[in-house]
Amino acid sequence: MSIRLSKRLSSRKKKPKDNAQTDVLHKLGLEAYMTTPLDPASMLDISTWTLENCTPLEPKDLPNAFLQRLWLLRQDARSPCCQPLHDTLNNNKSPEEMLNGSEGENQCVINPLDLVTAVFMSANTFLQQEITMRMAQCQFAVPLVLPNLDPEEPSNFLLWPLRAVMSQWKSHSPDNSGRVQEGGLAKTCMPVVSCVKLGHCSISKSKVLNRVLSGLRSDSETFLHRGMDGGQLPRRLSNGLVEVGWSLPIGDIIKDIFSVPVAITNLRGDASTHDKCLSLLCQASSAVVVFCGDLREKDKQCLAFCKDTASKLILVDLSDTERNENRVVGFIGDNLADDMELSKGLVLPGGGLSEEELANKLCDTLKNLLQDKLKLVTLEAAAKLAMEIGLNVDEGSVCKKAMATVEEMLKGLDEGPAEFRLKQLPLQGHLWSKLAEIEKEESKQKKEGKEIDPQMKKAKKDISAEMSSYKMTPAMKIFTDALFTTDKVERTYFLSWIKLRLQLTQTENQNSPQVLSTNLPTEQKDGMPEHSDDFENGASDGLDDSDSFCTDSTSEEETEMQPVDTELQDSEQQSEIEQDCHSEYEENGTLNCQENQSHEPEQTIAEPDSASPAKQQMSFNVSFENQVASCSQPFEPDPSSLGLEHFLREMGLIFELTHISPGSGSHNVLRLPSLAADLLLYGIPLELMDGDAANIPIHWLSCVFAELKHRLPQEQCRTRVLTNLGVHHARNAEVLSALFGVKFPEGRKRSTRGVYMVALCLPYNLRQDMECDFLLLIDVEGLCSVPIDSKRNALIHDNEMATVAAGLSDVLMQNISLHASSEFETHFTVIANALLRIKESGSMPICQLLLQDEGINSLLQASQLRRVSEMLQTETRHGETTCTNCVKGPWSNLSLSEPVDTQYSNAVLKLKVNLFGALKNCAAKSKPSGLPEFTRRLSAVWDSVKAESFSIGLQNTHIALAFSLLCTEFSLWKDSCLDNIESWLMGATKKIFATKAKALDAEVQNELLNELKNEAREEVKTEMDKVRSKAEAYLMQDDLKMNSETFRPVLMSNMANLQDRVIEQIIQKLDTVNESHCSSTQLKNFETLLEKEQESKLQALVEKSRSIKVLLQDSELEEEFEGVWSKTLSNFDFRPSERENITARVAVILKHNLISRGLQKHMKKLELTGLSQTESFQVSDEHFGYRSRLRHMFEDNNRLQRLEAQEVACSIIEEYNQFVSDKCSLSADFSDSYITELLENVEKALKGKSMDIRSAFEVDLKLYLCNAACHDFQKLHDRYAKDREVLTVITENKGMYLAEFIYHFRKRDECQRVAQAFTSMVIKPTVMDYINRPLGMQIVEEIRGKAQQYKYPQAFHQSLLEELIKEDHFESFLEYLLSYDDFTRNKIQETVVAHLSESTNLRKQRQQRLGEIVGKIAAAVSQTAEGTNGVLSDTKPLLERACLILEKDGDVDVNRDFLIGPMFSITTEWDCFVKCLMDLLAIMRLDLAQEFSQNVDVPQLLNSLPVQPQEYLFNRVRGCDKLCPHCGAPCEEEEMGHEVHKTWLHRPKGMLPYDSYSLSHICFPESMSQSNPDQNQDTKDTSMTCQDLQSLSPDWTISPDDLNSQKASDYWRYVLVRFNERFAEQFKQEPAEIPHEWRKITQQEALDSLKSVFLTRQSC
Repeated sequence: MSIRLSKRLSSRKKKPKDNAQTDVLHKLGLEAYMTTPLDPASMLDISTWTLENCTPLEPKDLPNAFLQRLWLLRQDARSPCCQPLHDTLNNNKSPEEMLNGSEGENQCVINPLDLVTAVFMSANTFLQQEITMRMAQCQFAVPLVLPNLDPEEPSNFLLWPLRAVMSQWKSHSPDNSGRVQEGGLAKTCMPVVSCVKLGHCSISKSKVLNRVLSGLRSDSETFLHRGMDGGQLPRRLSNGLVEVGWSLPIGDIIKDIFSVPVAITNLRGDASTHDKCLSLLCQASSAVVVFCGDLREKDKQCLAFCKDTASKLILVDLSDTERNENRVVGFIGDNLADDMELSKGLVLPGGGLSEEELANKLCDTLKNLLQDKLKLVTLEAAAKLAMEIGLNVDEGSVCKKAMATVEEMLKGLDEGPAEFRLKQLPLQGHLWSKLAEIEKEESKQKKEGKEIDPQMKKAKKDISAEMSSYKMTPAMKIFTDALFTTDKVERTYFLSWIKLRLQLTQTENQNSPQVLSTNLPTEQKDGMPEHSDDFENGASDGLDDSDSFCTDSTSEEETEMQPVDTELQDSEQQSEIEQDCHSEYEENGTLNCQENQSHEPEQTIAEPDSASPAKQQMSFNVSFENQVASCSQPFEPDPSSLGLEHFLREMGLIFELTHISPGSGSHNVLRLPSLAADLLLYGIPLELMDGDAANIPIHWLSCVFAELKHRLPQEQCRTRVLTNLGVHHARNAEVLSALFGVKFPEGRKRSTRGVYMVALCLPYNLRQDMECDFLLLIDVEGLCSVPIDSKRNALIHDNEMATVAAGLSDVLMQNISLHASSEFETHFTVIANALLRIKESGSMPICQLLLQDEGINSLLQASQLRRVSEMLQTETRHGETTCTNCVKGPWSNLSLSEPVDTQYSNAVLKLKVNLFGALKNCAAKSKPSGLPEFTRRLSAVWDSVKAESFSIGLQNTHIALAFSLLCTEFSLWKDSCLDNIESWLMGATKKIFATKAKALDAEVQNELLNELKNEAREEVKTEMDKVRSKAEAYLMQDDLKMNSETFRPVLMSNMANLQDRVIEQIIQKLDTVNESHCSSTQLKNFETLLEKEQESKLQALVEKSRSIKVLLQDSELEEEFEGVWSKTLSNFDFRPSERENITARVAVILKHNLISRGLQKHMKKLELTGLSQTESFQVSDEHFGYRSRLRHMFEDNNRLQRLEAQEVACSIIEEYNQFVSDKCSLSADFSDSYITELLENVEKALKGKSMDIRSAFEVDLKLYLCNAACHDFQKLHDRYAKDREVLTVITENKGMYLAEFIYHFRKRDECQRVAQAFTSMVIKPTVMDYINRPLGMQIVEEIRGKAQQYKYPQAFHQSLLEELIKEDHFESFLEYLLSYDDFTRNKIQETVVAHLSESTNLRKQRQQRLGEIVGKIAAAVSQTAEGTNGVLSDTKPLLERACLILEKDGDVDVNRDFLIGPMFSITTEWDCFVKCLMDLLAIMRLDLAQEFSQNVDVPQLLNSLPVQPQEYLFNRVRGCDKLCPHCGAPCEEEEMGHEVHKTWLHRPKGMLPYDSYSLSHICFPESMSQSNPDQNQDTKDTSMTCQDLQSLSPDWTISPDDLNSQKASDYWRYVLVRFNERFAEQFKQEPAEIPHEWRKITQQEALDSLKSVFLTRQSC
């Protein structure tokens, strides 16, 4: 696959009928490929030249996106999502994002399975094979049976694409321990498990199968399912598709799902609608798994068919009984097993299980089946069964014919590849090698000027004579005839099958053949023809895909996928015996493939056995030390192997023989160059050099290139050469295939020593960039593949190949393998010597490095090669140094079980970008060469190699190592030199900044800059002189003296180049520093002004947010910022200069000047305005009039007159120089007035001169000066235009400034809110607590000092009773008698309120305490702010610290409960937070001070005091809290802890209700007679004498003296007399009978009795 031409490989098909299926193809833009399918050449446009991951924008982009991603082995290759166009237009992606293919909001437009199916339908069989190989590499399921676009036509069984799928695995059988097996999966005997669905299932069958295949890995998406992007969309095209995926063990018991390889097929859609596919799967599978949903009658027949035809049947019951009661089959567990006569273990109830649980059950069932009898089948045998069932098979008669031709050509291969090559390919034997050696010796002798040895001439003549007797062998006759066929499809099949067939033979020769997955021997069937043996073995190995030929085929049978013709089929049936592969486990646990003589269709699944047991299997045990994916040592290829390249080599030598022996070629032989050119155009590599013989058939290649040039237009022959140079195990062919899709001979297991070339036609856009039409890719295979000690000329041949390849290259990619540590010295010296020789010859390619891993050995080798390459590329400018790329490719993954590295696709694209960038750099470095030039270049390089015209011999190894060490030393010297220069530059930068800071004039600054530039040149020269001294000393070492002349030119050239480059860079940096400092100063000034404006606005906004307590939105902040922005721009001093070319402005001014002076006739000269002037102004005869010249004609040709005019011109020019210097020293941009003033100066200067000159002199002089002014003032304008760039930078960064503005506001607002919360929730409560805590006791002390009654309980009681009798209010007495405590509290409350209302000390005390606590808080907060200026901190720990500092003062109590949690935890600048907190603290102080200065709300204040004075006083004057149980009088004992209570003022009867106290019913002796007789009679039974009261209340002292004391009773007698009726009314009882004596008691007597009682108490 190399060049996409107009003709395509596949022939035209009949256009299908329009239906729903074709609508899908139309939607995807594939309708054109329904008749002319896509071929592998299409991938050039789709993938090869693509340098980025392109996101599809519409459905028609999806097929290309699928193929492009698949070629990059991306896991999202099957994605059916498109990115809307408006998203693309609004999405500015970075180059890295473009490389990664990042997508925004995507839309799925098609089911991904339909996308895959549509691409397969639109591709021919060869592209299908390429797609299948890559899908298998990605661990995607690949199509096995493809639905036909016409539903009425049978589906297509795809066998040819699967033949190329190869893999390795390691089974778990005991005798296979540590051994890896390899095979083509299309012909490998293995268990095949087919999965189908009947009815509607709630669980995704494909998702369950993915779980089965992935096991512990949950990322495997082998089968597409409805849970993926687009999977929910209906399928229009893919119903009836059968896919296949594999589970391949790697020898890890934990990771492996199955112990042997297992293939799992998946039928898409309901199986009942795809009879043929269901029949194929039932008959061709080892086991069939049926996912049963809600089945109806029609589905039961399918189940019965599956039971009758399938070897093993597993049913998964997913029916929903509740949802569907009318189904026929909806069994659970044993019901379904009994009905289908299946064992219980083969029926899996899936209802209610998750997909993962069901997958685990199914996996366990399959593992159990592997231990039971289970037949082994192959996909190749299934293809034969598919044909019998009525499906189309893609391998038609053309394919079979090509296969048969290959088998006929390879007759005799059983004797061994070496014997076959000796007999059938004799020209590339020892004679060809001997001839090469003789020609090399001749070249050496010619170079040395010697005569050619006669014996050598005779030997060469003898070889020529012997070779002239050559006659084309049967194999080559068949080979060339097959290539000359006009059917390009047949030729492609032929070439592809040669590759597959020979790869199988190679595997057989290199490995002992073993049974693939069973290790059991099979028996040889007798009577099997040899041809059938070879054919079957060839069909078994599908490692490589095919090459494509873009021409129409004449075979309708192939393109319409008809069955094999009857005649060929009959012959096969006569030569093959139907056999059956079935399996059973023996005691050792291994699977067996055994023969069965039965010919029943359901048992004849496996392919026929081959004639030889050694050739039956498609895989062979390969011994590896590690797992499948790893190889500890590189594989050494077998030199006796055979490949397609050997036949093509022989074809070239046949033609080369016509030059050695003229006249020996037939007509067909002479047509071979045309055939080779045809093959080259269609992607078949052309061998440039035979690596085995180390010879180049130069005449053959010349004719091939001449033929190629003849076929191409003359204007399309420009070429560039890209070479991949790496040792034999560096996967060179695979690397180029990954990059460009080309197919070189792979040297992984086959000796393909040689230099090969493929030609790629570039697309138009790349032709413009690279200035060439063809890209010639050169691949070196087999380099260093032969151990040096095993072959005398191995090292010489390796050096020759590497030198030829490097000498042909424009860009050289040095490919470093995974095994860089193996024979590092040999590999490195071969490549390095090749580069040294090519450098010596005068050319040097641009080098690129490719790493396949990042191990230390690979990095070391890459570092050495990079240094060598850069040393030799002396003309390489800075920034174009050798690029190092790392690509961890899948070519090391020999097993399909290994995932592709996730970074692989991006790494490949990046590598391609670098390679194409290097090719573009070639356009600036050299002109592209045509095919004839390439041929001459090849001849010249080969002649130099043959004659060894290099100072470095082909067997020399030490020079490369010595040069590598020199490169390393030079790298160290260079780094040291650059470090010193960088240090000098830093000092120079400081000087420039210091000068600018002093605001010196421009002239001083310019002088300093010029001085620094001169100093820089001297500094660089001094440093480079040190490097030269070190280099000379290094070259004079004993071990380097002999090579010093070889190294010195390269080294000195590098140092000279380095010096020039460093000087250029350092001067540029000085200019940049000088100019950028001006711009940076302007930018800094602007930012300072903007910051000032923002600060004031931010403060206002934060205050606004605090006051309105509403969060400002971003839109409001943006409006505020716009105001700040506009104000800042209007206040900032910008110099309004725009960067432009001032030439047009100068020309306009000069034009107006000439018009004003009447000199319009000279206008044409203005066309020269702005042109660069290399010469000084010269006076000519044109400047003088005819008469003047005539008058002075005898004066030595007007010499004096011209000399005078020249002097005037020089004087004006000197004045101009001063004028420019003066203008440039001003702090101003270029102005048009400068040119006007300049022209006026010229006119003034000429006006004062009396010369006979014409106006032409004035015009030419003005034009000369204006051209100079354009150059000089352009520099001035550019310098000041950079100030204008400040505005551009500012404008571009406006969004950033806005974001910072909003951010700062949000942070400040957040600080404000958090500080506000902290102030209100923590600080203010602390302040109030500090202020209020002592107030209560202070108020108490003041009251007790003023009112003595509050000192003792008795005094308070006395004052209370006195106040009551003085007030003379019944309600007060009633409240006192019924609610003594409440009455007492109210009286104390009134006292406290009255005191506070009159006191002035409270205000002073609160103000004083407020000042104290605010000062303490401010000091604590300030203490935490030390050392935090501008530091981002978490506020919570700092606030906690401030609280702890406050608490150290024992008088301050801080409640830190609110600090628990994240509320106060924000990250901000602590000093800013402290400032905000201090502001709020000050505001709080002012508010509180104002509050304290106003009238006090006494109740509110009292409630806020921690010690409430009223409660404190109440507790002090209350005394004992006990009340008399008989009358309710309070206890008046003051002694603390007394146990017996006593009162002197018992309340008399009548003042309380009867049922309140027992004393109401006790007779007072003195009043009994005066009491109501009726009442006394009524209470006679319950009354008792006073003497009995003591016994009722033993904890109270009640004596008759207490009850009957006249003094004690007068108080209450007075009260009873005063309010007797009111008491009776209140208590709803009769008024008491008052004795007459009581009525005589006055108020004063009552008060006196009260005082007497308390006086007596005090004296006791």
